[in-house]
Amino acid sequence: MTQTIINPTPKDYKSEVKPTWCPGCGDFGVLNATFRGLAELKLPTDQTVVVSGIGCSSRFPHFMKTFGFHSVHGRALPVAQGLKMARPDLNVITVGGDGDFFSIGAGHLVHAALRNIDITVVVMDNEIYGLTKGQTSPTSPQGHVTKSTPYGLLASQFNPIATALSLNVSFVARGYSAKPKELAALIQQGVQHKGFSFIHALSPCPTFYHTFDAWDAAVTPIEAEHDTHDKAKAIALALETERQYTGIFFKEERTTMDQAAHQQVQQSRPFDIEQYMKRYA
Repeated sequence: MTQTIINPTPKDYKSEVKPTWCPGCGDFGVLNATFRGLAELKLPTDQTVVVSGIGCSSRFPHFMKTFGFHSVHGRALPVAQGLKMARPDLNVITVGGDGDFFSIGAGHLVHAALRNIDITVVVMDNEIYGLTKGQTSPTSPQGHVTKSTPYGLLASQFNPIATALSLNVSFVARGYSAKPKELAALIQQGVQHKGFSFIHALSPCPTFYHTFDAWDAAVTPIEAEHDTHDKAKAIALALETERQYTGIFFKEERTTMDQAAHQQVQQSRPFDIEQYMKRYA
């Protein structure tokens, strides 16, 4: 039976497990923003599932009173997609870090984007591998010196927003953990959006790569008059290197794969195996 919470508050979505992140971790802000966003939507806790992979941020499901699935490294998206296809009635939210989504799980991001399955993805990006104690990640800036790159990172920096836009993701946004109210609004809109929602959450790691000061200076809200249907303008904003624009870059409504698949099942006729075999004889 669905749990109906009358006028829920963020506390109604908190589990009894206390977060184990380092003091000052940006993920606290993302977690609180998620609590607030779900409370605004009044989502039933037993009709909502949070799926994660491996990493500091992937401990997320333990701290929430919803259902959760703590999967393996880089595989949060396959689990979330399968869950939504099997149970389209559930609210599915997928969380993880820049390594989980842009390194070992990058291939899954491509296909999930193209399928446009109705799930919400929140990527907590600290531009470093925190759980393994400070190695470069795909979003680390070129030249960054770490334990794994003592002479500086030679690779180019991965651009999450530009990549999502190039993959035709139907909802693309960015928030900042130090601005949880604004991030909560983005999560709320992402969940409400019917389709694949990609939310890039800047979430600094004070232990291994302290970017709070730099991002405080660079974070700039997208202008209110920005046309969220203008992909060319969205890409231009995503390619800006001096600023980290926050807000909704792009959104459009189109048929989701889970909708199309279930419609196909409902409208399908009995399968004629003999006719099928003759077609390829």
